[in-house]
Amino acid sequence: MRITFFAAKSYDRDSFNKIKENYPELELEYWEAELSPKTAAYVTDSEAVCAFVSSDVGGEVIKVLHDRGVKLILMRCAGFNNVDLDAATKYGIKVMRVPGYSPEAVAEHAMALAMAVNRHLHKAYVKVRENNFSLQGLVGVNFYGKTAGIIGTGRIGAAMARICHGFGMKVIAYDMYQNPDLDFVTYVDLDELLASSDLISLHCPLMDSTYHLINLETINKMKDGVILINTSRGGLVKTDDLIAGIREHKFFGVGLDVYEEETKNVFENHEDDILMHSTTARLLSFPNVIVTSHQGFFTEEALGAISETTLNNARAYIKGETAGTELN
Repeated sequence: MRITFFAAKSYDRDSFNKIKENYPELELEYWEAELSPKTAAYVTDSEAVCAFVSSDVGGEVIKVLHDRGVKLILMRCAGFNNVDLDAATKYGIKVMRVPGYSPEAVAEHAMALAMAVNRHLHKAYVKVRENNFSLQGLVGVNFYGKTAGIIGTGRIGAAMARICHGFGMKVIAYDMYQNPDLDFVTYVDLDELLASSDLISLHCPLMDSTYHLINLETINKMKDGVILINTSRGGLVKTDDLIAGIREHKFFGVGLDVYEEETKNVFENHEDDILMHSTTARLLSFPNVIVTSHQGFFTEEALGAISETTLNNARAYIKGETAGTELN
């Protein structure tokens, strides 16, 4: 089976090439181009394509892939809100994903963002490099003894809860389904979590029920001086409302590894590309905001797990086996 990888970066190639000799039945072809209706039309002789969480895997793309003979879409990520599963099922295309690769990688990055905005590491780094060792404007707070609110306690949320517990924080959580392994966590309703938490970290999927979960109404329910972290999905936060909250000094700090603009198809509309950068620049203009480039997953361990699971998914498809990673 030939697999065409879209949006393949050098680290993707390196990670998959390390193990591809263990999968002689698979031929891997790497494309730098993002997946779109135009690029999908160039797929030839590939029974499968491999996409990422930022790829366009909507109905139009899926129809084109079907016309090109593609039978399998491999998502090398956990998220799939960008995939039209109904269209995939209609055209007989199987969709598989990587439900878990390294939850600790994302959780550790979430805490790194929280620590960085709390202790102003981004500002301290710049000041010292300019030979300014003044402590002015760098005061933070102890996390020890504070309350961490975890929204979503799946694999990553649970890992973040354990990290916060290790810091000596009281950990509360909101989730429709309680995690029985987290006996140190107190589950509360969303309003109580918002009102009680000194640190709020988002770890839930993007669905209709969670879209813009963080908005003007929920922000107003938060403590003054709260730290907000999002390493999950950009659409969980309504950006304009977040900016309004920052301007009103609601937040001690905000750390974002994801943002709404990631969902824009910048390859189709260059005006959107300009909009994306200007909106992100608005966030970056605030001194208590740190934005990183969706790198929460980006560790050697996570990349290795993603590669192995993705190729195992392809092998299971060839053999007609159930891998437990199927979405349709």
